[in-house]
Amino acid sequence: MKIRVGILTAPHIDYFMRAHTFLLKNVRIGIGFHWDRQEDQEFAGELEIRSVPNPVEENGEPWEIAVNTIDLEEYLCSVISSEMSANSPMELLKAHAVISRSWAIRAIANPNHEGFDVCADDHCQRYEGLRRMNERAVEAVRATKGQVLTYNGEVCDCRYYKCCGGRTEIWRTCWEDIDVPYIQSVACNYCKQPGERILRLVLNDYDLETKDFRDWAVQYTDEELERIVEEKSGLDFGHITALEPLHRGASGRIDLLRIAGTKRTETIGKELKIRLTLSKSCLYSSWFEVCHSNGIWTLNGHGWGHGAGLCQIGAAVMAAEGMSYEQILRYYYAGTRLGSSAR
Repeated sequence: MKIRVGILTAPHIDYFMRAHTFLLKNVRIGIGFHWDRQEDQEFAGELEIRSVPNPVEENGEPWEIAVNTIDLEEYLCSVISSEMSANSPMELLKAHAVISRSWAIRAIANPNHEGFDVCADDHCQRYEGLRRMNERAVEAVRATKGQVLTYNGEVCDCRYYKCCGGRTEIWRTCWEDIDVPYIQSVACNYCKQPGERILRLVLNDYDLETKDFRDWAVQYTDEELERIVEEKSGLDFGHITALEPLHRGASGRIDLLRIAGTKRTETIGKELKIRLTLSKSCLYSSWFEVCHSNGIWTLNGHGWGHGAGLCQIGAAVMAAEGMSYEQILRYYYAGTRLGSSAR
């Protein structure tokens, strides 16, 4: 099975063909998040450079896009070592191989983008080429070859994120207003104070820069908050008088937030829109409490990511404590079974 990955879109793409791989210059990763940056990355498989409409100017010169077509199992070797360090405990890598394969198979059947199946960044799954891979990643993918997570015979839409903050979230808080039976809220104490050794083992270099991801706080002056909200929402609220959570999901993540100002009042959601609206980049999560005192807004928050499905830090601790990848998957995805994909 092949998968088509859109890696980079730019006015002009610099690339270099090698004997069995290709190098792309200035690939942007973490787009819109607090770790947003550029890297040079090397990939296996086939490369296609095609022209696409200018995404910035309606009548501007066409841009280019780099699309990588590669075998699904090879793709997974990069994904699991891009999402987490390939030095992670083997049972975590195996669990990640299963859920990343499951998600990718669904994406191939229902592509997330026009002209390719998935993108290479956090919008879909991190796919950062060969640089972070090692034999452990290859071993984990081979050991689980063809294995997918199923519910009632259907391949699961397996979602995951960095750290739940103590409890996982349900589907409808983050996406459509439906109940996905295998994405339920479970208590997770595994990600509580995992220890520096575990973090250095499982997190990639740039993820290690994020120190306070489980319990965190951000502060804004009145003027800073008003400027950020106007810039990110495109709406002038005037002087903001209230940030009022109207509804929280099972973990405590806010999926409806009322923003009141002297010029207008709006209710926004779901969780990702809230995170994007209240930060220059993106809040770690929408699980936070609001305090406003003496012209200072403080958001005291918990967790890193949307919180639905597998908690990567929690799963890493479970694996380090000797749990199998089957146990990890059963814990985070209720009522699921391991099955085999059609190859």
